[in-house]
Amino acid sequence: MKLSIKEVENILKMNEEVSEDLLFTIKSDDRKGVQKAFSKWLSQKEKQEQLETQFEEMLYYERKAWEQGLRYIAGIDEVGRGPLAGPVIAAAVILPEKFRLMGLTDSKKVSKKNREEFYEVIYSEAISIGIGVVPAEEIDRINIYEATKLAMLKALDELNIPPEHLLIDAMKLPTNYTQTSIIKGDSKSVSIAASSIIAKVTRDHYMEKLGQQYPQYGFENHMGYGTKEHLAAIDEFGLLSEHRKSFAPIRERSITNRLF
Repeated sequence: MKLSIKEVENILKMNEEVSEDLLFTIKSDDRKGVQKAFSKWLSQKEKQEQLETQFEEMLYYERKAWEQGLRYIAGIDEVGRGPLAGPVIAAAVILPEKFRLMGLTDSKKVSKKNREEFYEVIYSEAISIGIGVVPAEEIDRINIYEATKLAMLKALDELNIPPEHLLIDAMKLPTNYTQTSIIKGDSKSVSIAASSIIAKVTRDHYMEKLGQQYPQYGFENHMGYGTKEHLAAIDEFGLLSEHRKSFAPIRERSITNRLF
């Protein structure tokens, strides 16, 4: 008995793996609805396989450490170097070897919806997570590069398990822990990608709350970056303590220094 188009759609929707006999039957079915359903299933399957391949490739540095008998590998990354307002925030994340999260990569390449979902998964499955926050006033005092390192060191200190090795996105830290600095590490290491997600979502939540506190600045829209909206708000309403006075777009403007 021939399956209806709806039955074929349901079978393909509910099953990533389909028997060879059934696949042959579906591929041989010349009904447009069946072929459309098959094409969609095949596309999704290929996408899933690509994500799995990407994830496996991003375990390269973790595997090298595991092969040396190391287990507690901390990925470290930061967000917030470029904005004119708000803190720079770093995260350190130690993941279990069995951790799997397809689609995990550099937080800038992940949609807000997926970032929030990944954030929850990482927090529920990570062995340990540390967060480091350096506010605008400290950034102005020591410069953004030093503030970034400080945020990373703070995140490292917040881990409740001492790491055995560090995987860091494009930085070297003054610490006794052995470490590997990886250029564009948030797209090359699962651990760094996880820390990128944690840092990004943590900072976004911070800026969204700041937007509720100071609605005239629109922080929830631009997250503190130097958009036209943000610069116009600075010109009209002045500076907050959250603004980085040492950054050129602020330093070079004639602004009434009203601090809130």
